[in-house]
Amino acid sequence: MTMRENLLAADQSCPPGTALTVPDGDDAGDAALLKALADPTRLKILRILAANGEVCACDLEGPLGLSQPTVSHHLRQLVSAGAVTRDKRGTWAYYALDLDGLTRITSPLAMFASPVRS
Repeated sequence: MTMRENLLAADQSCPPGTALTVPDGDDAGDAALLKALADPTRLKILRILAANGEVCACDLEGPLGLSQPTVSHHLRQLVSAGAVTRDKRGTWAYYALDLDGLTRITSPLAMFASPVRS
């Protein structure tokens, strides 16, 4: 193994102790939502809900090509992450996008699109 030489000149080094801005945020909650969204089936569910509004869970099996227990698992993950709402009506459950929950993640992501430049 070889050591790499420092490509910075001595006068270009970073001074220790630089004060950094650490923005407030719900890192754990945002990470949970991003993790829930990092699944192709769940993204497809969100697209279906965005295009159709409120949808009965029973109507998702066909378009997703998945069994009812698997669809329920994905919906449960999305509800738990705050991306989707669930409304139980008798034996049926209807799902819709949770716009407040999705806004919770788009706001921090928007910050990354316009970082502070020095």
